[in-house]
Amino acid sequence: MTDRLIVIVLFDGVDLLDVTGPPEVFSLLQREMVEPTGYRVVLAAESMAPVTTSAGVRILPDVTFAEVGPVDTVVVPGAVETDSHRRVSAVVDPGVVAAVSRLAEGARRVASVCVGAHILAAAGLLDGKRATTHWSTAQQLAAEHPKVIVDADPIYIRDENVWTGAGLTACLDLTLALVADDFGDELALRVARQLVMYLKRPSGQSQFSVSLEPVSTTRRIEDLRHYIAGNIAKPLTVTDLAEQVHVSERQLTRIFRTELGMTPAAYIESARVEVARHRLETSDETLQRIAAACGFNTIDTLARAFRRQLDTTPNEYRRRFRIG
Repeated sequence: MTDRLIVIVLFDGVDLLDVTGPPEVFSLLQREMVEPTGYRVVLAAESMAPVTTSAGVRILPDVTFAEVGPVDTVVVPGAVETDSHRRVSAVVDPGVVAAVSRLAEGARRVASVCVGAHILAAAGLLDGKRATTHWSTAQQLAAEHPKVIVDADPIYIRDENVWTGAGLTACLDLTLALVADDFGDELALRVARQLVMYLKRPSGQSQFSVSLEPVSTTRRIEDLRHYIAGNIAKPLTVTDLAEQVHVSERQLTRIFRTELGMTPAAYIESARVEVARHRLETSDETLQRIAAACGFNTIDTLARAFRRQLDTTPNEYRRRFRIG
């Protein structure tokens, strides 16, 4: 089999897991195959000097950017910095951008891990393309690169020959998707089991969880979030919620948009899908029972919400994520 040279880009401050996760997947793939994978993974940097990662661990490059031959796949990890207010922003080095541009010219495909998407964007490789990144820098990516169609929800996105992944551990999902693209889903799933991942997550699975969304600064919204969680099976109309906190429906909608970036109805649906996901993962309840318990009432309503939120079906979600 012809070698498929996979180049992982190194630079000071790079996130360690972004660098080490993909090679682990490629290595485990060989365990599952009788024939050679054809993959040859190298770490490339500007020089052969040790690279210090964000975790403080130093890594030695295999080659310099100038020494890299014909490339099959370029994998671009990312790096972030945090200001005095604990705000996170992606770090983009012009020298790394130039190197990635050169490497990508003859590559079959290019993939970014986490905030590495900012480097691809700076190189012009995401112009006109749909892309994702870690949720914490998605607004920065959209603001600095208006030609990029930023979607911060999926764990990875493929647009033609450019792949972008979400935060940190999603590098495993992204790399498994690359493996599936080359060798099929069955082998990718076998590697996922080696990684003790229950199953390979579909690209459309959200990197967000309602329970992980930022806490609101408005006490009324926080009270409503708890109320919604405790009454998820009830109708929960906007009128009812407005009455709970003694505001008009218009004011309630304005507060939700300001504090949570979505309408009350959208938040309720997200909360219901979150509960339904947990039931699908941990129980054998019928879809009808889950739909009723989560306030969807019908299987069709449940299915439509899953399609909007996760780009999959309840049955497919259960098949992939059932625990035990």
